[in-house]
Amino acid sequence: MKLLVLCLGLVCLAIAEDNKYTDRYDNINIDEILANKRLLGPYVKCLLGQGRCTPEGKELKNTIRDAMTTSCEKCTEQQRKGARKVVKHLKEKEPEYWNQIKAKYDPGDKFQESYEAFLARDD
Repeated sequence: MKLLVLCLGLVCLAIAEDNKYTDRYDNINIDEILANKRLLGPYVKCLLGQGRCTPEGKELKNTIRDAMTTSCEKCTEQQRKGARKVVKHLKEKEPEYWNQIKAKYDPGDKFQESYEAFLARDD
């Protein structure tokens, strides 16, 4: 899930170019979004297909499954850091969001080993 990492828009990944996701949204203030449930909620709803998406949320939604299955190999360094920060926050402070995202993007825990290894790394 690690990507919801990709950051809940939060490090919104985008359409792949030159084997990397766009860095257009790399400067989003993830800390501000994570600290405010009124900001975080709409990103989660976007990812779950339950609400409208901002442009960065839409990019994240379009790339999250690929990022999960490839351990974020197309992510920029900023996106990797953001993805780890977002997932850690969701697991610890918003487990209901984490469980919903995980159920949607990895319902059989098929990619869990891969994204958990990604989340544990420091690169």
